[in-house]
Amino acid sequence: MNHLNAYTQPLGLRKAKHFLRRTSFNYSKETLEEFATLTPEEAFDRLILTQNNLWTEPYDPRPEGAPDGNWISSTEHPNSFDGQFRKRRIVTSWWWYNGMNQNSLLQKMTFFLHTSFTVSKDDGSGSSTHFFDHMQLLEKYALGNLKTLSKKITFDNSMLDYLDNTQNNSNNPNENYAREFLELFTILKAEQIGNGDYTNYTELDVQQAAKVFSGIKTQTDRTIIDPETSLPIGRIAVNRHDEENKTFSHAFDNTVIIGRDTEIGIVDELSDFVEMVFEKDATAISFTRKLYRYFVKSEWSDETEENVIKPLAAELKLGDYEVLPILRKLLTSNHFFDLDDGNDSDNIIGSIVKSPLQLINEIVSFFKMRIPDPSTEIEDFYDFFNFVHSIFLSAGGMQLWAPDSVAGYPAHYQSPDFDRHWFSSNTVLARYNLIESLLTGRNKIRYNNDIKVEINIVDFVNNNITEPLLAKELITELANFLYPEAISDERVAYFAENLLEGFPDYYWTDAWLAYGRTGDDTVVKSRLHALMIQMINAPEFQLM
Repeated sequence: MNHLNAYTQPLGLRKAKHFLRRTSFNYSKETLEEFATLTPEEAFDRLILTQNNLWTEPYDPRPEGAPDGNWISSTEHPNSFDGQFRKRRIVTSWWWYNGMNQNSLLQKMTFFLHTSFTVSKDDGSGSSTHFFDHMQLLEKYALGNLKTLSKKITFDNSMLDYLDNTQNNSNNPNENYAREFLELFTILKAEQIGNGDYTNYTELDVQQAAKVFSGIKTQTDRTIIDPETSLPIGRIAVNRHDEENKTFSHAFDNTVIIGRDTEIGIVDELSDFVEMVFEKDATAISFTRKLYRYFVKSEWSDETEENVIKPLAAELKLGDYEVLPILRKLLTSNHFFDLDDGNDSDNIIGSIVKSPLQLINEIVSFFKMRIPDPSTEIEDFYDFFNFVHSIFLSAGGMQLWAPDSVAGYPAHYQSPDFDRHWFSSNTVLARYNLIESLLTGRNKIRYNNDIKVEINIVDFVNNNITEPLLAKELITELANFLYPEAISDERVAYFAENLLEGFPDYYWTDAWLAYGRTGDDTVVKSRLHALMIQMINAPEFQLM
């Protein structure tokens, strides 16, 4: 069987769960039921439809009495605003809120590009306005061309600040950006085969790349606009650019890039360099491996390398690094749905530990939590997002849009644990206390303060479960939506013990009927809270 042949049948619930978890941050019962009727191709097309943001622009209600408001679109200089750290977090909340209200591959791919072209909002990324522009750039190319993004990202003001290229001058070179561009962003190192020789590039290539990048500076007032993206970009200081020819190593076939001494020429010089890097098969393979690890599985066999990774990499390069056709082929393939072999020991479905972001987004969207509207309830929204961002995600090992290093989040690159980094002795308490926090509306991870939002689990069951009267049917239906695979009768019985408090099945039936007669949900709410804490904290829900 060709591993990359398309699966053409309707997804059904099991495959719809797998597809939606891997491709979107929004996970609702209604979407699952819709996707279950679609083929993978139809589901993919559904996820790439253009969707408008509900919240059009970040808003800062501070300082009191004279708020900075929609400072992003202000004509004032970006650096004239105080509270830049807070404002970058507000920009992150803007991205999160819109992603939570869309069923879109765009959001998932935007975050993928963040893991590949890393900038940390909390560590040298420049003004909050520049960070907003950086997010916009990633989103613009999330379903577009990786090679073009690799050219554009060099002029991104946040990237110029974050990796110090704004300080890179012909008479005083700074190699930070050049090194990370090769080592982490594009072609990657591979095996070191000699002193300063990393197979895919050498130390000489880092030095020459830094010369190519020299003289590209931040433009803090956002007055230079890229005509192709309509986004603010940095500037070129021609007198700070190294105008000499750049001769690269054997790793790049001793290519010589002609030095230029005009703004247009320097842009062409950068383009020549990126074209040289992307002409190498290793660059296509590195991006394909990153995509596979992000969407499919953190580790794979030699067979998968030969039959999935390398063919996709070849297509990526042949298609001039347009990423959408590769995503379509991978995410609609027999391989993605575990249908290309009979080996049960290397299953793809249920093989990834959910990131903290995926975990909380699934709970919030599936249980229909009403997130305060930032357009009308800004303070309540920020209180809740503070819990999401600064309490849960932080304690869960994920500083949102702010990984500890330019390498990104260890789950995406650090072997042998990869995604297992998300579940450790340092993060487990936050993961286990999350559901109780969301059920009670109280911060059970830290401080015990009001988080402004809570799951109404009784209403959810009443409106979404077919047989809420029957304990085991209730648990089975919930499990069928929440878990990657159906659970055994033994697991159903295990969860039922918590719901029933050791009483026979009719205990729950009587309690639910009493709630229906009187409207008093005290008993059923208490039992459902206990059940959901157990089901969400079960190993089955930690995986996708």
